[in-house]
Amino acid sequence: MKHIYAVITLVVSSFIFVTSCKPEPSMPKPRGYFKIDLPETHAYKTFDSAGFPFRFEYPVYGKVVQDLNLIKEEHQPYWINVNFPGINAMIYLSYKAIEPGADLNDLVRESYKLTNAHNKKADFIDAPAFTTKSGMEGVFYTVGGNAASVYQFYVTDKTKHFIRGSLYFNSAPNADSIAPAATFLKKDIEHLIETLQFR
Repeated sequence: MKHIYAVITLVVSSFIFVTSCKPEPSMPKPRGYFKIDLPETHAYKTFDSAGFPFRFEYPVYGKVVQDLNLIKEEHQPYWINVNFPGINAMIYLSYKAIEPGADLNDLVRESYKLTNAHNKKADFIDAPAFTTKSGMEGVFYTVGGNAASVYQFYVTDKTKHFIRGSLYFNSAPNADSIAPAATFLKKDIEHLIETLQFR
């Protein structure tokens, strides 16, 4: 009888040992995104290049560059970009003079059309109008969802000058991964717009 109890005890103990040593089932890890080290504070310097029909303040962690291909191919010497290499993003700025007899509404419609091209990927497009302290008018577009460009805008004095801007990240569009950087750069875009002056 003792022998049977010993065998039963051995079998039960072995079963408990084997089942308790089983490794945890592997679970997929939640998707992660690369960390972007954002600057600690917003600080600005002035873009005021000779011959340009506008000036503005932009972040010290950005670099103003001209698109040499546009200068050669489309003859647009005032189309410049603010590059943020540490954030992997770029604000593209395209300037157009309002020629005598030209219709400002054509430029506004073109801006709307370019923003609306993101509608396939956008969850929404918010487009409030604004007026800067210096009297410039424009529209600031926020494009929600996995669109290629999160923020777009145009600013005009309604008589001679029109400038359009758009923020792009040099990565596949993913609203979750770029959200912290996009939110950070929104303040810089708003500062650029508020300090923009035409001459």
